[in-house]
Amino acid sequence: MVALSMADGYARLTRKPQCVIVHVDVGTQGLGAAVHNASCGRAPVLIFAGISPYTIEGEMRGSRTEYIHWIQDIPDQKQIVAQYCRYSAEIKTGKNIKQMVNRALQFACSDPAGPVYLCGAREVMEEDLTPYHLQQEFWNPIEPAALSDSAVKTISEALVGAENPLIVTGYSGRNHAVVPELVKLADTVKGLRVLDTGGSDMCFPADHRGWLGLRYGVDKAIETADVIVVIDCDVPWINTQCHPSKSAKIYHIDVDPLKQQMPVAYLNAVARYRADSFTSINQLNNHISSGFSEQLSAETFSQRWEALGESHSKRLSVIAGLAQAKEDGSFGTGHLCATLRKLVPQDAIWAIEAVTNTAFVADNLQATLPGSWINCGGGGLGWSGGGSLGIKLATEYENGPGKGKFVVQIVGDGTFLFSVPGSVYWISQRYKIPVLTIVLNNKGWNAPRKSLLLVHPDGLGSKATNEEINISFAPVPDYAGIAKAAAGGQLFAEKVAKASDLEDVLKRAVESVMNGTTAVIDAVVVPGC
Repeated sequence: MVALSMADGYARLTRKPQCVIVHVDVGTQGLGAAVHNASCGRAPVLIFAGISPYTIEGEMRGSRTEYIHWIQDIPDQKQIVAQYCRYSAEIKTGKNIKQMVNRALQFACSDPAGPVYLCGAREVMEEDLTPYHLQQEFWNPIEPAALSDSAVKTISEALVGAENPLIVTGYSGRNHAVVPELVKLADTVKGLRVLDTGGSDMCFPADHRGWLGLRYGVDKAIETADVIVVIDCDVPWINTQCHPSKSAKIYHIDVDPLKQQMPVAYLNAVARYRADSFTSINQLNNHISSGFSEQLSAETFSQRWEALGESHSKRLSVIAGLAQAKEDGSFGTGHLCATLRKLVPQDAIWAIEAVTNTAFVADNLQATLPGSWINCGGGGLGWSGGGSLGIKLATEYENGPGKGKFVVQIVGDGTFLFSVPGSVYWISQRYKIPVLTIVLNNKGWNAPRKSLLLVHPDGLGSKATNEEINISFAPVPDYAGIAKAAAGGQLFAEKVAKASDLEDVLKRAVESVMNGTTAVIDAVVVPGC
């Protein structure tokens, strides 16, 4: 779980494929939810696992030599993870192993990117080979696809002619070059707003007046827009809670518009296009800039621009007001994140797995730099422990030892336990990968209660205590202590529950990480703010 989450974080930041090696069927099962996350997060990762030897009598080098070789022999090992992978195969001979690996990497790196799985028995791994060479330039991933000329014309005319245009995105920011292109589009078509309903990557900067922030498929802007362009997004809205006007024109641009791994998924789009987000937005920018300059200079667009500025200022003011500490000295996630944002380097990278607190985190961190926000790509809780280490490792490798960026993991308390902290913080200490972890301690599982209330708002469960429906964490674990024990004591660990102590604790934690020692803060937060 930790190894694949590390590879996921590294690959998500750099878009460069990573490799994880695990032990036969049980190691493959140990990948657990991390395979789901890599698949949903479109992380290019190659997983390799051995298979129990298939000869018994010593017929080949590598025949069975241990009791466990019988126990771990299963009919089709790759089927454990195949439905999450872009490609899965058994290596049956060493003679074409380079072709097999290259083919797997082509699938991993071609959109929609994702995990691939190879496995091979010990007899194959022990095979003698005559050295051979492949020309690597022939094994590139598929080139990005573009919109057709007619699609560019249709979408451009719709955006410019709309009274209330909206972009809904989710993971377009995984390509960091998309962010400035999207900003350029919003600067050109004044009045265009951008809503993030995925929270997967930093897709649009919070300091732009068109920023609507992160909302998981429920926002008034969806209901009032007359033209919506959905770009690289899995869940633009949740139909039972929010949906566009019946008169709205919807265009869907995605590397995987049919969502081929989801049995049920559809949008009422007038047109959908399998195309790369950066290429598509660049095409739209070029066409709109060259063909609509007179129309875009109309007073109407200036008025919309001013209105956006006012609404953006109001939005930031409301967020700041809601993030104030409580009168009794307690504080919520919003206040914590607003305080933390001022103390870390401006180019810090946030590895987020805050579950029910994610919107409060996004509102108050207000990320502006491409690649500075990376959320778990799926729903397999526990990604951010290894994910944050992989992200930090990537920044050190890409920029040079000691020149990596400051990495902060913000994680829910239950999710922290899922991250296998015993492994995470041992690895952090063993390999000197310093990160700052903030555990949002709200004393229980809040996601199950939210799910329950969405279906049965007035049912018996709505009146039950956390203890009665078994979502309480009482007695609360010592989260920072767990991490410190795993690191052999070589870790900054503190708990904070009062707003008056918060800034001092965070300052010292940041200083510890800057000096090379991981810090874990157990932050007791008030739910719902």
